[in-house]
Amino acid sequence: MSENFNYKIVKATKWSTFTEVFVKILSPIMNMILARILTPEAFGVVASITMITSLADIFSDAGFQSFLVQHEFKSEEELDNSTTVAFWSNFIISCLIYLLIFITRNHIARMLGSPNLGFAISIASLNILLTTFSSIQIARYRRNFDYKTLFYVRIVSSGVPFLVTIPMAMIYKNYWALLIGTLASNIISVIGLTIRSDWKPRFYFSIRHFKEMFSFSMWTFLDIITMWLVSYTGTFIVGYYLNDYYLGLYKISITTVDSYMAIITGSTATVLFSALSRLKDDQKEYEKTLFTFQRMISMFVMPMGIGLFLYRGLATKILLGSQWTEAKDFIGLWALISAINVIFGQNISEVLRSKGKPHLALLAQFLHLIVLVPALSFTSKISFRALYITRSLVKLEYVFVGLVLLWIALRISFLRILRNVAPTIIASLLMGGIAIVLQKVSNAVIWEFISIFICMLVYFGIILSNPSMRGDLIGIKLVRKILSKIKFLKID
Repeated sequence: MSENFNYKIVKATKWSTFTEVFVKILSPIMNMILARILTPEAFGVVASITMITSLADIFSDAGFQSFLVQHEFKSEEELDNSTTVAFWSNFIISCLIYLLIFITRNHIARMLGSPNLGFAISIASLNILLTTFSSIQIARYRRNFDYKTLFYVRIVSSGVPFLVTIPMAMIYKNYWALLIGTLASNIISVIGLTIRSDWKPRFYFSIRHFKEMFSFSMWTFLDIITMWLVSYTGTFIVGYYLNDYYLGLYKISITTVDSYMAIITGSTATVLFSALSRLKDDQKEYEKTLFTFQRMISMFVMPMGIGLFLYRGLATKILLGSQWTEAKDFIGLWALISAINVIFGQNISEVLRSKGKPHLALLAQFLHLIVLVPALSFTSKISFRALYITRSLVKLEYVFVGLVLLWIALRISFLRILRNVAPTIIASLLMGGIAIVLQKVSNAVIWEFISIFICMLVYFGIILSNPSMRGDLIGIKLVRKILSKIKFLKID
């Protein structure tokens, strides 16, 4: 594989990482503020509405993003034509979906158990139309590894809620602050992406291009639908069997953990998919790239998961405030299981799709759904605690199925994956053991911070003592700069 392509991957990963780090720094800060202004019920209402609008977004995109990123086009003209067809297809579908939601908004509200949410649903659904303009542009930028532009657009749009959401929350103290803030952010995103893009919509449509895209994207589209079902099954069940308060606890716990995990996963997933899609015919380079990404991800995600689990009380108090104390155990358990899932299971879908096997990714999601629905339906009738423990543990089933499919499809075994990340797992477990000992010394908050710092030193000390992991860590430009400032460390 050419050095130029490798350079593009490194550069794209850098900008994608910058994007996710900045966005995920802004997002928790905003959540820390909003969680102290708004009640769990407000977050529960927004979770119910988002369940509907996110499903509509999936139908409006129809999986065309993946086609534009993954397909090998013969010329720039063919790429532009396919992009235009994808745009108009999305636009027409989005308009029809919005019209359907608008007409049935009150019925949908009653289904969600909140009859007064009809108007709010119709306003929130305007985001579906905005997605039409942004999703295709984003696919073009990702295809070209132009994550620098995406970085600037995301930073600006992520800053909008500070000017809209927080002031509205302070004035009105209800869910409208969250809905209007999201709408304003998406409008800014669409404007930024369109202005900086070389491609602009024009009047053109081709049935041939549409059929080609749809046949290519069908399995991906179905896979995304099942992913939505997996993500929002819990939302629907909690909202149906419990109430908005517990729905708020449920969603904010998952969102809080996922937002921190996404600093790593969000910055690598799209780059990994783009890179693997281009390397799918070169198995040696394909596996090398996959294992490198997995090793780097595990280096940060595993200690993060164990750390959040062991210090869940402190994390909940700092990030959300005292009114969310009941969520601390869910946050801790979800963080631990999510770390395992990110390392061993989450990227399997990207791997299978990059190899042109989206039907296997769909199968993994479908089998997970078969286990998830009855498990949550049963435990939701027992207690919220039983439900969130079950929701977390069932995630391991997806990891197991994904690993089996990875072996069947690509002959990549679990033992190879485990050996690849063994140093980070061992270092994380040792760090966790030390954390447990340190926690027995004192319950004071200041000591918890000191013990966290000690654990970080221990973990990275172990990592730096391993030659292969030290090479990966020092290979990160920012880390190399930091270590070069430490005089007693010799960096080759």
